[in-house]
Amino acid sequence: MKKSVYQQFKPMILDYFDKAHIVLTEQEKENLEIADFGLDQFAQVGLSIVTLINTDRCCAKEMVLLPRQTCPEHRHPAIPKLNYPGKEETFRCRYGTVYLYVEGEPSSNIRGVLPESGKEHYSVFHEIVLKEGEQYTIYPNTKHWFQAGPAGAVVSEFSTRSLDEYDIFADPRIDRIPRIED
Repeated sequence: MKKSVYQQFKPMILDYFDKAHIVLTEQEKENLEIADFGLDQFAQVGLSIVTLINTDRCCAKEMVLLPRQTCPEHRHPAIPKLNYPGKEETFRCRYGTVYLYVEGEPSSNIRGVLPESGKEHYSVFHEIVLKEGEQYTIYPNTKHWFQAGPAGAVVSEFSTRSLDEYDIFADPRIDRIPRIED
């Protein structure tokens, strides 16, 4: 992601935290992660994250999705060499609506809209709609993806230890760790 793109979206993302009444420290604002997954399509495929804590036992994050923005299909596998069973995470919607897709019986007439580029890399369509105050738990190694509704969304994530660099994405083009270029 180009630095100019990061700077363009950062104020908009911080406004979403304000809409959800989530107060961030100046350091948390400075450490805001804006991930485009290496696809350079941030408005369509991306996620903004503030990690509040990430220890060997637990993790808490606040995340923003812009209107109709998608976090692509992925899973959090076990990592035997680290004695890690995979990440278990609970998403709680704080603002807007989130369309979450997990393994299971595909839903008919899903509300989400697949991104044009890479849509062949989405394979799970069991839809869970999270409105403000609703939550859902995803167990380790479960394929999932999610998308904001038309007003965008703010989501709190509560999980076991997060090792994002080990996430497995369905789309081989994806680079999970954001890189900011001049």
